[in-house]
Amino acid sequence: MRDAASTSGETTIVIGAGQAGFSFCARLRELGYLGNVILIGDEHHPPYQRPPLSKAYLLGDISLERLSLRPDEFYADQRIDLRTDSRVTGIAPGDRTVTLADGTQLGYDTLILATGSTPRLLPSSLSGELAGIYYMRSVADADAISPEFAAGRRCLVVGGGYIGLEAAAVAAKRGVEVTLIEAAERILQRVACGQTSDYFRELHRSHGVDVREGIGLRALGGKDGRVSSATLSDGTSVDVDFVIAGIGIQPNVELAQAAGLDCNNGIRVDTRCLTSDSAIMAIGDCASFPRNGGHLRLESVGHAIDHGQLAAASVMGSDETYQAKPWFWSDQYDTKLQIAGLSTGYDTIVERKGDTASRSFWYYAGNTLLAVDAMNDPRAYMVAKRLIEAGRSPPVNAVSDINLDLKELLKT
Repeated sequence: MRDAASTSGETTIVIGAGQAGFSFCARLRELGYLGNVILIGDEHHPPYQRPPLSKAYLLGDISLERLSLRPDEFYADQRIDLRTDSRVTGIAPGDRTVTLADGTQLGYDTLILATGSTPRLLPSSLSGELAGIYYMRSVADADAISPEFAAGRRCLVVGGGYIGLEAAAVAAKRGVEVTLIEAAERILQRVACGQTSDYFRELHRSHGVDVREGIGLRALGGKDGRVSSATLSDGTSVDVDFVIAGIGIQPNVELAQAAGLDCNNGIRVDTRCLTSDSAIMAIGDCASFPRNGGHLRLESVGHAIDHGQLAAASVMGSDETYQAKPWFWSDQYDTKLQIAGLSTGYDTIVERKGDTASRSFWYYAGNTLLAVDAMNDPRAYMVAKRLIEAGRSPPVNAVSDINLDLKELLKT
């Protein structure tokens, strides 16, 4: 590790004031960094939690203040120069400077790209300039959608991933009539097994959501400049008052590409978060890091925190390499889904039944445990998470045996 005193004359700039950028700055100060730290965000708000936006915040169960990662005074106390409402328009790696939208130029010794990601937009040929079409990524998005959630209104949700399902759950709980369409054969097809899809399909239908799979959006119609109808790929039409699109996100790599950095499904970094320029790092959603002989990009809070903290240690001279420990969660109605590991490459699903409200699906490739989806079953999640992180795989017959205490799996 570097001697903290050697950092006193340095400047580290972080572009992106989300979870990854915040975690980097906080950890850098914890490790004793004495130089200048500038954290630049293009939103009005200080760093805040994003996952509750499509859940508790949209329901009105959590305030904007409670979303904040730290109180405002934290940044002054930690000598973090937080610049909100600021946008970086260019990076000059040769001069080691960044340029802001107002023309200000800032020099850096180390630059951290924590630029995050942006929702994929519906093609303009479908949506045109109609009002009443929404995406979910920021406080501003949630604040714009919230007034639409009134009992008796009609909503079309485009996309059956977690964002779409969470938005549908909030809308249904608020009394909105919801139609959800998914162009793939089933909801959650890209990220979960068929059994998990079946579980959430029935959950949503039991709350009155009209779930239609294998059906895409052909066109949106409007009246007086506002969306009022949708024509689906099967030729049917539905009347709508507003639309929420959750069709995926894409990494924000434009600044990196313009600066000549290596990008491929994100900004490519090594195991210490370094990009193809040794003075620039990338972390969080926007970064593609080495894993199992290839490169992987993760979109999760846990990854943002861990990646940011690893990058801070790298700045301080640590030779620790990044070992991702993926975990995710989703809240829908009274169901909490917790996911540990990555299911890519599975060939077997083992179901472990709990009571009527809980169950878990364990993903195996051969005899190797890859991941688990646990619905209202925190014990299954925690046990599986510890096993996966330790590289241990219990026999499938032990997992499915409901008479076996899961904790026993940790002893073998």
